[in-house]
Parts: sequence; structure tokens; C-alpha cells
Amino acid sequence: MNFPFYIAKRYLFAKSGNNAINIITIIASFGVIVGSLALFIILSGFSGFKNFTNEMLDYSDPDIKITAVKGKSFLVTGAIANLLKENPEIKASANVVEERAFLQYKQRDHIAFIKGVSDNYMSITRVDSTLRVGQWLDPDYVNTGVIGSGIADKLSLNIFSFGETLSIRIPKPGKGLILSESSAFNTANIQITGVYSGLEEFANKYVYVNLELAQHLLNYKKNQVTTIELRLQEDVDAASFANAIQKELGDKFKVETKTQFNALTYKVLNTERLISYLIFTLIIIIALFNVIGAIIMMIIDKKQNLKTLFNLGVTIKEIKRIFVLQGFLLTLFGLTIGLVVGSTLVFLQKKFEFFMITQSIPYPVEFKFFNVLSVAVTISILGFIASKIASSRISANFIEK
Repeated sequence: MNFPFYIAKRYLFAKSGNNAINIITIIASFGVIVGSLALFIILSGFSGFKNFTNEMLDYSDPDIKITAVKGKSFLVTGAIANLLKENPEIKASANVVEERAFLQYKQRDHIAFIKGVSDNYMSITRVDSTLRVGQWLDPDYVNTGVIGSGIADKLSLNIFSFGETLSIRIPKPGKGLILSESSAFNTANIQITGVYSGLEEFANKYVYVNLELAQHLLNYKKNQVTTIELRLQEDVDAASFANAIQKELGDKFKVETKTQFNALTYKVLNTERLISYLIFTLIIIIALFNVIGAIIMMIIDKKQNLKTLFNLGVTIKEIKRIFVLQGFLLTLFGLTIGLVVGSTLVFLQKKFEFFMITQSIPYPVEFKFFNVLSVAVTISILGFIASKIASSRISANFIEK
């Protein structure tokens, strides 16, 4: 067995005659355990939030969006329709009209987006699965709508209040003086048939209506839309498809994948994850000062033993290595316990849902080996550095004094 490793292991697990050193060693181990546990749970939480976000976006967003580079709307020509219809990689396509609008319900006002969707929109997204109450749009009833739960709360809107309609107003395009409200706005009164839920931004953004109603409010032609949304076949790579369809449509159109038009959401998640990782790493660095203190106290306590080893021919380099290994083993011991406890808590949360965001949504966590590796590498490197710092105080003069 390697001599420094053998001595380091003996020093680590052997009880010291000095109780203060034993207490300091226990505190150092506890600090590493808690730091490892906290960092792993935080990373698992962000992995869970990312998966939760992806799942919510799968319900609300299409795989591909096609919009005009200039202007808010464009005409869906026969050439565009045939191009999308004949492409075998496209599972379904839907025309969409989206615009900001003024909403009024009783005495309350709010500004949100109306989203006019074609009858086959459920083949593009699964937004109907997010309905908290009520039902999705009925194509036989044009003046109906489905509203986000955030907007419904702000307007104190109840879909069971039959006869109470939601007023939608959109400014008319044009120039000249505004002589009356009717000349300034296109207005429609709709009956809300359902309330959907989801991520906060999504739940506060849309009122879904029939495509014909949205086109009427905006004075659009029958084939005039703001977006074409696509659902791809299961085995199609969205990024490659977007590049290919972009070349076919030309530079007058912008083709974006789900990742691209939700870039801000992913950027915020990744930034928060990085900041949290750095903050908890800083906390771990502070906790590792206890490891430095424990090793220094052990060096002082074992000074006579070190002098004996030195006189027997053990080099200063090997003596330093003993305490580097001792500190590293102490760190690995705390790291292992922290990861085992953290993994157990993650699996228990996934199975039993102890912690909830809302009454119906559990706090999302996800076990990933990448998170285990990230914590292990971070703690191991910092523990090794802390051990090197502590052992650097050993010298021939220190031992012989």
C-alpha cells in the first residue's frame, strides 16, 4: 500500500486525543456534506424546471413558426400552401393571426393578445390539454374565446357568468381625426368558454379566438395571417428542417424553431442556473476553510509523529502528501454522503411530491448524472486545493522545532 495514503487514512479515521480536533474534523465533514447536498439539490431543481418548462412549451408552442420579415402579416399564397402540404416532414400546419388588443369585462380593462387560430389548431399544439375549466373553441360558434388564467384573474372573469361577454377592441388602421369610439376601434363581444393555465407568461398573454373573428377585427383578407405554425413528424430534426424550409421560402420569411422563439426563456433559465451554481460554490469554498483548519490542527497535533517520520527518512514532500490525501479523503467522505442524501431526497420528491409550487403542481426536480458529475468535480477540486493550502505550512524547520 502507498505509504502516504496509509498514514493519511489512519489519521483520518483514528480518534485524536485532543477533543477540539475531533470536533473541528466533524464540523469540517458536516460542512462538506451540507455544501454537496445543497449544490446537488439546486442543480437537480433547475434540471427539473427546465424539463417542466419544455413540457409546458410542448403544450403551448408549435415546433416551427413562419413569420414575415417585414410587416406584421402576409398572404398565404397557393405556392406556400402547396409547399407545406407536400412536405412529408410536416405533420400539420395551421394559419394564425396574433395581435395586441384591449379587453374589457364589466368595469375592468386589460391589454393582452388575441390569437386567432384555425379549426385544426389542436393538431399543432396540445393547448386544449391545459384547460383548467370549460372547453376549447367550437368552430360552429365564432364569437367565443378561451382565455389565460392570469388574464381571467385580473379581469375577475368567470366563465359560468352566462350573458356577461368579454369585449375585444383593436384600433382600426388609417389616418385622420377620430370622431368617435366606433370609428377608432373594431369591436367584438365574445363569450368565454374555457380558461387555460400554464407558465406565468403564457397564462397572462392570450385570448384564443376563431381565425375568422381575428381576421375580421384586423380587417384582414381570408388568406392573410401573421404566422403559420407547424407540427413536425416525430423523427424530424427541427433545426435542420428550419434551415431547409428557409431556403425554399426565401428571405421574405423568417423560420424559427421552438428553441429560437423561446430563446429568452432558455437564456433566463441557464443564467439563473449558472448564478446559483456560482453562489453555492462560493458557500462551499467558505465551508472548506473548516477543512483547512482541521488539517492544520492535525498537523500541529501530530508534530512529534512527523518528527519521528522525518528522522526515519520520510521526505518533506511525502509528509505534505499525507495531509493532502487526508484532506482530500475528508472531502470525498463528505461529498459521498452529501450526494447519497441529495439523490435520496430527489427521488423521494419525484415519487411522493412533498414540496408543491401550487396545490396541483409539485416542485419539479430531475436526477441527472451530469449534476452528480458537476458536484463531484467541483467539490473534489476545491477540496484538493484546500488540502494543498493547509499542507503548505509543513517544512523542515517546522518539524525540527
